[in-house]
Amino acid sequence: MDKLTKEQRRKNMQAIRSSGSKIEVALAKALFAKGYRYRKNDKTVFGIPEITIFE
Repeated sequence: MDKLTKEQRRKNMQAIRSSGSKIEVALAKALFAKGYRYRKNDKTVFGIPEITIFE
């Protein structure tokens, strides 16, 4: 079913980072400075987005 070998899949998954990129941090700081409040990696929302803005 999987087209990659176990080692290829392992290397591929190790390269994926879920959060903390420079762009994500810059966006979070800009949102906070503008007065928007947010959650990072909110598991209650479908798909687990990196930033969830709420009221």
